[in-house]
Amino acid sequence: MELRHLKYFLAVAEELNFTKASEKLFISQPPLSRQIMELEEELQVKLFIRNNKKVELTEAGKYFEKEIKNIFQNLERITIKTKKIAENISGEFRIAYISSIYSSTISDLIKHLKEQFPYVNFKLFEVSTTKQTDALEQGKIELGIIRSPVKSPKIKSQLWFQDGFSVVYNKRLIQIKSEEEIPNLQDETFVFFNKDYAPHYHEVLLELCAFYGFTPKVVHESNNINSIVQLVKNGLGISIVPSNIAKKNSDSAIGFIELKKVNLYTNVSLITSKEDDSEITKSAVDFLLKFKN
Repeated sequence: MELRHLKYFLAVAEELNFTKASEKLFISQPPLSRQIMELEEELQVKLFIRNNKKVELTEAGKYFEKEIKNIFQNLERITIKTKKIAENISGEFRIAYISSIYSSTISDLIKHLKEQFPYVNFKLFEVSTTKQTDALEQGKIELGIIRSPVKSPKIKSQLWFQDGFSVVYNKRLIQIKSEEEIPNLQDETFVFFNKDYAPHYHEVLLELCAFYGFTPKVVHESNNINSIVQLVKNGLGISIVPSNIAKKNSDSAIGFIELKKVNLYTNVSLITSKEDDSEITKSAVDFLLKFKN
């Protein structure tokens, strides 16, 4: 049994059509059929049910497909790990973050890492929490900075800091002086993070509004915290953002009121692969943990 037999099998299992599978593999159909027959003969198992109308996986074929997919996923992970070991300190280190936590600290992190590892190519990506988790599991990033809990058994998560929430509003359009006046915003238009992009964060915002006695009229949505603040500045609504954003914003056209009465916080965490024991990752995490935002 050779690797090509398994690749050919997966192609047919995915397409359930020998003609389409052969086109996908850039080979003619007869050789593909022979390779599948050789595989079945070696296994002494019938993997496909073939007739003039369709091709189906047998029960044994379905099991074999699942296990072979796992093998290829592990092979990809091993390949990536091998390349990282070979690259040592002259490869690539990818850091993902969500827009609501980008700060000068991350820029300082890159400067710190470049001083320690001058031959490494450091890359920053703005990526949602869900996609960061997937990317980390697949070895596509080395460090993630997220704003919600992670349940993956393959990922190590460390709390960076806890963040509260603040209402952000256009000073010219909204007259509000204290947290006690928050319930008066029930008739205002709100700008929120997109529910599909950040479902956990979206739910927290709804809980916050419920605490102050109203359901927000969400008219505009965005996947970027800076875009949300800009929409507020442009008079398209008000929003609730992490207090960390409010503290770092100096725009005189917009105001912030921190929500201190409600006991709701969001955890900003650093995530890495449990299998990652590189010096670069350790240095990056240690540096960030020294600087609580």
